[in-house]
Amino acid sequence: MRKHIISIVLCLGLLTALSAKAVDNSMLRNDVPSRYQVVEGDTLWDIAARFLKEPWRWPEIWGLNREQLKNPHKIYPGDTIILQKTLQGNRLQLIKGKGGRRTVKLSPQIRIDQTKLNAIPSIPAAVIEPFLSQPLVVEKNGLGLAPYLLGTSDNRVVLSAGNTVYVANMPDNLGKAWQIFRTGKALRDPDRNNQVMGFEAEYLGNASVKGFDEISTAVITHSTQEILKGDRLVPAPGLIFNNYAPHAPNIFVDGRIISVYGGVTEISRGAIVTLNKGIRDGLEMGHVLAVYRRSQTRLPDGKMVELPEERTGLVFVFRVFDQLSYALVVRGTGTIKILDAVRNP
Repeated sequence: MRKHIISIVLCLGLLTALSAKAVDNSMLRNDVPSRYQVVEGDTLWDIAARFLKEPWRWPEIWGLNREQLKNPHKIYPGDTIILQKTLQGNRLQLIKGKGGRRTVKLSPQIRIDQTKLNAIPSIPAAVIEPFLSQPLVVEKNGLGLAPYLLGTSDNRVVLSAGNTVYVANMPDNLGKAWQIFRTGKALRDPDRNNQVMGFEAEYLGNASVKGFDEISTAVITHSTQEILKGDRLVPAPGLIFNNYAPHAPNIFVDGRIISVYGGVTEISRGAIVTLNKGIRDGLEMGHVLAVYRRSQTRLPDGKMVELPEERTGLVFVFRVFDQLSYALVVRGTGTIKILDAVRNP
């Protein structure tokens, strides 16, 4: 088998946002192992959590630069991470699999073996991928001008996968792959008098256009729930996910969790939440934010007082809109609820 090994050397002089450095003892867990072998199902976040108190800082510790290397996550099952103690401080060293024939210090050099296709992700990709290509945030009446379903030739009330449907207002220059949505719940900003910032468009399924005309013909290729006449169509986006390295914002962020996907009120690790901050506020994919609980208690005289905020978790921002963003809860040390604060970690 022909092997293509690409060696990418990140010169220290070129590093900007993230620079290589030794790991001091204050950054390591008290029960840090001397080595760990990567297994199927691991994520870089999980592995870093075995060594570091703040696992989201693994790109910084390993000297990766998110501006120069968008997808550095080439660690595979069978590789071994070793905590190497030197006079300059602790270093995390990666020993590639198959007997450790290639040794790579992740500070400041990385080597990428493109022959392996099962590199582990930075976070559980399967959890967030549906939110990268399906649920949307739209402005008020944002779907009002979108193509809409007229129904079927046999006047079915409920439409589903396999049905041939007719569509009005379908443009012929945006491709044949479309997704079907219905306007969902309003997303309100509690810090702006509950102003409606947008609506969560409810994903219903996919459709493929078979013929463009004044009334176009399409086939529903996938459905997640009942599809009705009047539901709207949006061009299917390409995959927008990249294994962005987690990093702290370089601007001050003070926002809130305003919604959780699925309608629950108590939020735990693995949940998808909506934040009332977005591109306008400087948020970007890969930002890590700390969650703080806001709570009150009643004094003996009946007066309500604010309690000191308590840090209860971390969220990883993976999709951003103009004023809102989606984030994955990657750590929960206490109960997380809607309206809890999110700030720089």
